[in-house]
Amino acid sequence: MTDSLGHLIGGAEIATDPVHDSINPSDTNDIVARYADGDAVDVDAAVAAAKAAQPAWASASPELRSDVLDRVSQIIFARKDELGRLLSREEGKTLPEGTGEVLRAARIFRYFSGEALRRHGQALESTRPGLDVTTHREALGVIGLITPWNFPIAIPAWKSAPALAFGNTVVLKPAGPTPAIAHALGKIIDEALVACGAPAGVFNLVLGPGRVGAAIAAHRDVAAVSFTGSQGVGAQVANTAVARQARVQLEMGGKNPLVVLDDTDLEKAVACALDGAFFATGQRCTASSRIIVTKGIYAEFARLLAERADALRVGDALSPDTQIGPAVSADQLEQNLRYVGIARDQGGKVTAGGDAVTAATPGYYMRPTVISDTSIDMRINVEEVFGPVASLVVANDYEEALDFANRGDFGLSAGICTTSLVHARDFRKRIKAGMVMVNLPTAGVDYHVPFGGTKGSSYGPREQGFAAVEFYTQMKTCYVGS
Repeated sequence: MTDSLGHLIGGAEIATDPVHDSINPSDTNDIVARYADGDAVDVDAAVAAAKAAQPAWASASPELRSDVLDRVSQIIFARKDELGRLLSREEGKTLPEGTGEVLRAARIFRYFSGEALRRHGQALESTRPGLDVTTHREALGVIGLITPWNFPIAIPAWKSAPALAFGNTVVLKPAGPTPAIAHALGKIIDEALVACGAPAGVFNLVLGPGRVGAAIAAHRDVAAVSFTGSQGVGAQVANTAVARQARVQLEMGGKNPLVVLDDTDLEKAVACALDGAFFATGQRCTASSRIIVTKGIYAEFARLLAERADALRVGDALSPDTQIGPAVSADQLEQNLRYVGIARDQGGKVTAGGDAVTAATPGYYMRPTVISDTSIDMRINVEEVFGPVASLVVANDYEEALDFANRGDFGLSAGICTTSLVHARDFRKRIKAGMVMVNLPTAGVDYHVPFGGTKGSSYGPREQGFAAVEFYTQMKTCYVGS
């Protein structure tokens, strides 16, 4: 039976006529859920509920907020298999990847259940005798969250958990292709809120197309907006929110370089590239999408990577034999294949994959693709593809490789594979990226440390871990005289 999903507003599910289908990308005959077509009226209702609940939520004991987040974590842990299967069925990650993402969401809520108790300030000596000065962090109010489809439970978790931990209330708009797993998370949060005696309306979810996100960004009662998605949409969100002086946080993708030097452990470097470029179907903003290899090992590295990519098994996300699941949608598959064609036309050589795959069930399958002999200024090395496509660039030496890695408008994640401590240390200092990996894939980050990039990849304070308090609270300085 196909679920029919409504908005979650004020602690209740709002029944609406479902007009959109969430399709299983591994089997397009399988409709995962049908969901509502939200609009500005629904956003108004959700923001009103969040605004009404926020004073009591912010002024309650931090122990209440901690208890709620801890209960959310416990429920997710208990339902990890069910949720992991739903995520993989809806988004296309393999079942181990989907279950792993669910566990990540559980751990994020558990982490922020502790942070709810650690919202601290400072006591300072005044320059004037007889005065005390203290600083305090306070909630902002209603937070609008606009999340993508590629991590459809982890990203809503890492945005909503700190927002709630620090006394804010939330209106979440999840991505169109993956409403069911986000809706499941919302129901769990509501269940935990009720169980702990929290106010109705602390968490709200509005389903629907891009106009829902636009309405959230424009709403005068939304104090801050956190967005993850494309640069184009991020710019629209920022322009709308900043125009009314709302706080904005943007994460907008990457074109992440992996530099491989002649002195590397070749097997380790190929493994890093294979993981970073192709796992999760390459649908990670931190994916190793351009691989820059020095000329001494370029030919052998390119041969091995193409060989290993060809050996990866593509198929149904729920099959235990599958290593690479489908693209999330027909549009995404078309974009992947279009960029392969562009790379070919500009002189790149496809040495593995490059085409769609016919499987036992109709789905959006594509073979992992390696494009060798590209130049650094080709479109395949400049624009984000967001699929299982890796391009190879040859560099004469470390300095040229570093120069190539620093080109472009993105600066999210960057990696280097080398046995040289000198080069590893230098790369850490000089690479223009928010996150640096040494002898590791560019994708794969911890949930308790800051996440974010430079240049066009990010805007505003960092996400996740101890850094999250910077975005989700505001500082108040208090002077007390006798």
